[in-house]
Amino acid sequence: MSCFSLRVSRGAFGGDSSALLGQELSKSSPLTCAVSARKEKTLDEMEPACILCRQAEVDRDMCGEIVNQHGVCAHLFCLIFPNEISPLLNQEEGVLLFCPVEIEHAVEQAAQRECCVCHQSGATITCSETGCDVSFHLPCATWGGCATQYFGLYRAFCPIHPPRQEVEAVPEKDTTCLICTDPVDNQMSYRTLVCPACQQAWFHRECIQGQALHAGLMRFQCPACRDQNAFLPEMLSMGIRIPARLPSWEVQADSAELVQRHSRCDASECLCPGGREQADQEGLQGQLGASCPRCP
Repeated sequence: MSCFSLRVSRGAFGGDSSALLGQELSKSSPLTCAVSARKEKTLDEMEPACILCRQAEVDRDMCGEIVNQHGVCAHLFCLIFPNEISPLLNQEEGVLLFCPVEIEHAVEQAAQRECCVCHQSGATITCSETGCDVSFHLPCATWGGCATQYFGLYRAFCPIHPPRQEVEAVPEKDTTCLICTDPVDNQMSYRTLVCPACQQAWFHRECIQGQALHAGLMRFQCPACRDQNAFLPEMLSMGIRIPARLPSWEVQADSAELVQRHSRCDASECLCPGGREQADQEGLQGQLGASCPRCP
């Protein structure tokens, strides 16, 4: 069997990937990947479109990075969610294996299905509700009211069968989102969610999704009560993607400027023989507007 592998980090999925372990790839005769990517070039020579969602410009946080290997061009999560594709994750080596025959089959099946959101063909993701055959493209999921669970079996649900919160809570009149401060719906809905722990923190789905992407798995918590134990698994179940990575404010590249020492004398007339740039070695204390010991 001919497969191609993608080297990924342990946190690439933003959730528990243990359900992928132990799954066997579909048995098929050896062949090379026959699925080719359909390229949609722009004036800026943008990347080719994903063979599964048929789109090039998507939200990479929700669809994943582009995989362009062995004649296959697809977004990572567009490869994970379809029922026809069963990837095998080797956690020790950080390698994700895909069977090209399965990918080809998924594309062929999707050509016969229409997306319930954009009404175009090529919908590779089918609702996980038993007996429901409604399908959609991954990039269409969020703005179409679909829910995608980025953990475990990576299940997806159409707008008719999204997972619902079980807490019995109703927002008070004129309740606003804790993140954007705009009004929320008058009840729990696909668009409006509540913290299951304090049941006082209300927020829009798109707002809490943005916070999850910035905070990452280790720092994501209720914006009001700071609970994680109940809040995090609840948001995962509701279809919020929580990447297993450092918070954006702790990434070294983003925080380099915050820890940079002030190294220049700011006196109107610096008396240091070596000049303003040498003042740091003379004892400048690293404060904005500071002067070296030789200057008043």
